[in-house]
Amino acid sequence: MLETLIPHLRASARLLALIALNALGAVIVLGMGLWRRLGGSSAATPAIVQWWFRRVTPILGLRMRVEGQQAKSALIIANHISWLDIPVLGALGPVGFLSKAEIRQWPLIGWMAAQIGTLFITRGGNQTADLIERIETRMREQRPVVIFAEGTTSDGRQLRGFYPRLLAAGQQPGVDVQPVAIRYGTNAEPDLNAPFIDDDTLVESLWRVLCQPKTEAQVHFLAPIVGADLDRRTLATLCERQIADALEVPIVARATAKRRGPEVTTP
Repeated sequence: MLETLIPHLRASARLLALIALNALGAVIVLGMGLWRRLGGSSAATPAIVQWWFRRVTPILGLRMRVEGQQAKSALIIANHISWLDIPVLGALGPVGFLSKAEIRQWPLIGWMAAQIGTLFITRGGNQTADLIERIETRMREQRPVVIFAEGTTSDGRQLRGFYPRLLAAGQQPGVDVQPVAIRYGTNAEPDLNAPFIDDDTLVESLWRVLCQPKTEAQVHFLAPIVGADLDRRTLATLCERQIADALEVPIVARATAKRRGPEVTTP
């Protein structure tokens, strides 16, 4: 019985710590918003957001192993396994994210995400041209943006073919595209609690993660690609092949890959 009780006690303690940190984050975000209204600069926002993510990851029990280095200014294209991908990448560098519009409606988290500059996209909303322009603006400001180009999550044992449309932002002169491979556990022993797929809810997924002693995340920053001379489909293919090779997993057709209902992020 004690063996059953310990994971729940661990999860409860972590949940309380996470709630407290989110409350602190809300206060910080309010302060940042007030500062901007008074005419203050938002230049420090990415560093503040990274500081916050670096405190979230230990509470979630994340242990990260990193290979390579994030480019200073690049469009980051990553595979997508879980909502955990966001704190993992957010803790490793000052980045912004492209997120599905439904996240904007999540209590507190959606509001905080909007305040720190997350870009939201509505499926079928014909926003591609506007989003590409906004991403390009951030690239020119040397503010990296993460795109999960699969459009949904998978269990990590396969890679869905990438959607190429938003990779057009990586075709601009002076903008590099950096593929990033994310894995939880190892190929030999994948972490089956980390993926956020099928009919999972955020609450169920969060509780699973909080219950286990640790969640090992492996992040491989691959060599940046100069996309200016490539069409976006070729660029997407290069990224997916490099990530699949790094993870040693097959690329599967989008229609046959495992997916959950309301995706976390989408291009």
